[in-house]
Amino acid sequence: MDQDAFRRTYREMNERICAYEKSILSRHCTCSQSKKLCIAEREGVHCVSDEALQQCQELLETLRHQARFALKSNDDKAVLSHGKAMRLQVGGLRGLFTAIHPDHPIPELIDDIFELINKATTLYGRLENLPYQTLIQQVSAYKGRQRGNPR
Repeated sequence: MDQDAFRRTYREMNERICAYEKSILSRHCTCSQSKKLCIAEREGVHCVSDEALQQCQELLETLRHQARFALKSNDDKAVLSHGKAMRLQVGGLRGLFTAIHPDHPIPELIDDIFELINKATTLYGRLENLPYQTLIQQVSAYKGRQRGNPR
């Protein structure tokens, strides 16, 4: 299957693509509102809730705007590379965990994105009130999978 046909089919089958799809598929986190699906031997992630999807997209958009310097990107609308998207998603969730649980070590696997964001909105009132400096520190600190040593 060529890439264009796959993308068209994927968008037709998955009208609510999870905002954290990359980090879920790379097994850095899970979400109670997500459901995996397979198309042509590839995996995708579907969000089962409009509320959850909107909440996640809002957090990512706000975080991306706040983390422009850390991501070395001034354009909020430009497509991020896979590495930068992973830094934003995984680093942002780790920062959110740190903001909510400052005395706990950051887990390797964030158990439930939806629950974590709900705890944050309960604690801080609104997503705009989150301590974005803490989140951005984790975005900057996150190092994705490192390449092996060249021979």
